[in-house]
Amino acid sequence: MERIYLDNAATTPLSACVVEAMRPYMQAGVEAPFGNANSVHSVGREAFSALEDARARTARAIGASRPDEVVFTSGATEADNAALLGMALGQRERLRLKGRAGGHVVMSRVEHDAVLHCASALKRLGFEVSFADNDSSGRVSPESLAAAMREDTVLVSVMAVNNEVGTVMDTASLARVAHERGALFHVDAVQALGKIAFDVGALGVDAASFSAHKVGGPKGVGVLYLKTRTPFEPFLVGGGQERGLRSGTQNVAGIVGCAAAIEHAVREQAAFADRARCWRDGLYERLRVIPSVHPVVDVACGDESFAPHIVSVCVRGMESQTTILQLDMRGICISGGSACSSGSLEPSHVLSALGVARNLAQGLVRVSFGEYTEQAHIDAFLSAFEEVTA
Repeated sequence: MERIYLDNAATTPLSACVVEAMRPYMQAGVEAPFGNANSVHSVGREAFSALEDARARTARAIGASRPDEVVFTSGATEADNAALLGMALGQRERLRLKGRAGGHVVMSRVEHDAVLHCASALKRLGFEVSFADNDSSGRVSPESLAAAMREDTVLVSVMAVNNEVGTVMDTASLARVAHERGALFHVDAVQALGKIAFDVGALGVDAASFSAHKVGGPKGVGVLYLKTRTPFEPFLVGGGQERGLRSGTQNVAGIVGCAAAIEHAVREQAAFADRARCWRDGLYERLRVIPSVHPVVDVACGDESFAPHIVSVCVRGMESQTTILQLDMRGICISGGSACSSGSLEPSHVLSALGVARNLAQGLVRVSFGEYTEQAHIDAFLSAFEEVTA
């Protein structure tokens, strides 16, 4: 049975260029470039050179103005956590030294759990957390963000592209609203990179989180973009690596693969988006005629206010897991929303924020495209989906 993989928003297969970039680091023995990038001998210096080359290439690809604005992490979850906690603490201390109070953070209700679950941690640290309202598509407007902010707001975090329904936020406008009111702005850009045009400098954000394995790179590696002079308290401390912003011996092999993946994704972004948007529009058109299917969001043909690679619908009368497992038995892999919480029988918090009824939300399925997707895979999915939901 041919395996058809349509869950690329959860993770992606390695890109060929990533495999080639990492190959030298996967060899056995002392002749391989295995060194600790913090050692001063020649083996360490070789690793350090590879690390800094990857940092410079990543910075260029995401639009950072300097390589040292790139901090390598264990993934986007760590990058999100570090940004929310580190920037909030840094801002509060900066304002304290000026004799001012600052203890309020704003985020959206449709964030990934890696951001949402920081709310409770922030509250334990003495911060107050508010949520900006969103519309029925999950979009946060500049006006709703402004309404959620206060004089003591120190940080705003709103994702660039929603991972469950594909809604694209107006990141530049949201960052501008935050800055006009004296707050920093962080964006979870995991589903944006390689899917829509994304440049941290042009968007004017203070911090952004990225994940290698969402763009054809290895798992366990991520990036936190942190703009120069942004107030920040380290999340991980110890050896002082990453300029003291993230201690821990760097995963040089993974970081090299991460840089190759990000470069490749950015280089191919426009071509991929054109291709994926055609698949998305065609799939929505064919799914809408199935009586049991209810599209979660209203995506028009060619609509660039939604990501090109995500299709989300609810199936009336079927739970997500049933549909997923029935399709898996036929060799087709999709998901029921965020892979990080797909084991839960509770309806998606994103759909709850969109106002989708609980009984309908429990039938959510998400199809997501990637580098290796073909039209034949989508046709096979549709055939199997019609059989499963009949």
